[in-house]
Amino acid sequence: MSLVVRNLKKSYGDKVVVDNLSFYSSAASDVYKRQLLGTNGAGKTTSIRMMLNMLSRDGGEVLWNGQPLTTEICNVGYLAEERGLYPKYSLMDQLIYFAGLRGVSKSEAKERIRYWAKKLEAEEYLYPNEEPAANLAEKKKARPARKKKVKAKLADQLSKGNQQKIQFMIALISDPELIILDEPLSGLDPVNTDLFKGIIREQIAAGKYLIMSSHQMATVEEFCTDITIMNRSKTVLQGNLNDIKKSYGRVNLHLKTEQEARSIIENSGALILTEKEREYQIKVTGEEQANSLLSGLIQNHITVVTFDLREPSLHEIFVEKVGEEHE
Repeated sequence: MSLVVRNLKKSYGDKVVVDNLSFYSSAASDVYKRQLLGTNGAGKTTSIRMMLNMLSRDGGEVLWNGQPLTTEICNVGYLAEERGLYPKYSLMDQLIYFAGLRGVSKSEAKERIRYWAKKLEAEEYLYPNEEPAANLAEKKKARPARKKKVKAKLADQLSKGNQQKIQFMIALISDPELIILDEPLSGLDPVNTDLFKGIIREQIAAGKYLIMSSHQMATVEEFCTDITIMNRSKTVLQGNLNDIKKSYGRVNLHLKTEQEARSIIENSGALILTEKEREYQIKVTGEEQANSLLSGLIQNHITVVTFDLREPSLHEIFVEKVGEEHE
């Protein structure tokens, strides 16, 4: 499998919203995980919609295995940033309908809905009249009571987080080979965030191609091997995340000492970013300056508790690149 996005362009009048976006999957990689990053309005969602032919392009092409990407040649699962369930229709009917659009039969769709409802802990919304398995044994011991049938919930009766679960099911119900997620964790509580992350990991482990747009940098580092940072419609940085971080070098130093060390740090030429109770976050120019600082601390009989030199985080790289563009 291979994905090529080449020179995508989109303008509205004189305003350019996507300017020559290009990236491609690595032929050497069995699993491809690309992250689109950018400021609000950078062009990420517009780029995704052009890739999926939901929005016309002014230029460029998107190829899947050498052919123009369409749903006829590639099974695509898409979770949109804007949640788009029909508010007054039952959740089950909508899931079966969207599965049918992807070529999944009604009987197969019902089996898959059952599977994903359990995975996403959404059974109570889709099967409101079924007792949890844990309660069945107790029910058998007692005299059965007539229970009023509960109507299945409509989409507008769910919280935003639970609506997101249903839309995630829609994205995955056809067992897609290419999964595109636009801000998939937006608005989720910590429990459901972990639930979604677990499912995304499973999809990656199953060999699915993943393209994700997110503002959550820690999530990006957790899942994606390749990144594209966009700002004001242009690509300002892209490539393999590990290679990008290595190119910056190890310039972030976490230092903790038992004695006051501010003057020694400042005399070394290093920059103190934060300081609290003899614990310092420091920016150095590289390993040579860090080693020189360590020597100075030892010579001045400063007891070093922590000396951790690392590469910059994606958050720091993002702020630097986007900041450069805004200057």
